Amino acid sequence: MQKIKRFFLKVLLLVLVLAIVSVLMVMTISNQVKSRTEDDIAYVVTGEVKINPVSLNRLHQFDADCILVLGAGIKDPETPSDMLKDRLDAGIELYKQGVAPKILLSGDNGQVEHNEIHVMLNYAKNAGVPDEDIFCDHAGFSTYDSMHRAGSIFEIERAVVVTQQYHEYRALYIGKKLGLEVLGVASDQRNYFGGMYREGRETLARFKDFFKALIKADPVLGGEAIPISGSGLVSHGE
Repeated sequence: MQKIKRFFLKVLLLVLVLAIVSVLMVMTISNQVKSRTEDDIAYVVTGEVKINPVSLNRLHQFDADCILVLGAGIKDPETPSDMLKDRLDAGIELYKQGVAPKILLSGDNGQVEHNEIHVMLNYAKNAGVPDEDIFCDHAGFSTYDSMHRAGSIFEIERAVVVTQQYHEYRALYIGKKLGLEVLGVASDQRNYFGGMYREGRETLARFKDFFKALIKADPVLGGEAIPISGSGLVSHGE
């Protein structure tokens, strides 16, 4: 009986050590992703979307091919979530300020009832962005896929990436590792529900995508090139 108890104690100790090591690894990599990209966030929106002149000048000098707006869920088939609305508002404002000549909308269009691209495209159109300047990536199923396809499908070399600050670090890290030149504009215009859950989930996602970017994994879907230098109409699919 004593031998069995000692055996189970050793197993328990081993499990505990492995759990601690795993947590330390995840946290170390997450912090590394943040530290390597925090200087690439050119501006953080707080409240009204009005980019200050210093940050705007940096963004203009960057000479981006496009403004890349990452998807963030929808409320219903015609309405963006609060997070997505704030990303779209920031991206559209950057476009109107002349930061880049095109907007690339990248989101999940994998289900009929969850078509982020439909909502994002209509929102940008209604805001006055010309159809030909709006590009749609219907296969942006994940942050990794969105960043990979920006280069491999849309032939982008330099992009201003728009998302919330907690998410910017990972998006920018992936982009840089895949050979893109990137700057971020964090679109935080309010407090969003579920912040602690998202931060925990994001920490794990940074760990996962650190290794995907390391091996330069392929996205879920490939496809023919849609150069960002052309007209976005061919990418709308509507």
